[in-house]
Amino acid sequence: MAKHGALDDVLVALADPTRRAVIRRLGEGPASVSELARPFAITLPSFLKHVRMLESSGLVRTAKSGRVRMCTLDRERLSLVDGWLDEQRRVWDERTDRLAAFVAGSAEILESKEQS
Repeated sequence: MAKHGALDDVLVALADPTRRAVIRRLGEGPASVSELARPFAITLPSFLKHVRMLESSGLVRTAKSGRVRMCTLDRERLSLVDGWLDEQRRVWDERTDRLAAFVAGSAEILESKEQS
């Protein structure tokens, strides 16, 4: 159950377009908070709320060096989403396979009735 709590935290963090953009940028490598905030038309305190949310979800790690706070992406945490999506794909593939088999079977029944 703890796995689902962690997944929920990650999905909530990824629900916001600003945070997704930060994750996308951190995929290129570490960056300072001010560098990450630059493209957004929001105040630094507002942007820091996004960073804190990403940090609390485990997606981002921060470390302060002097006056600069650097952020890095925790790629392993993103694997929670990959795992969940893989599971969902498997479930839906099975369902669509069963539906296709049902439709094919129904078509065969209809054809045999029409030939009779």
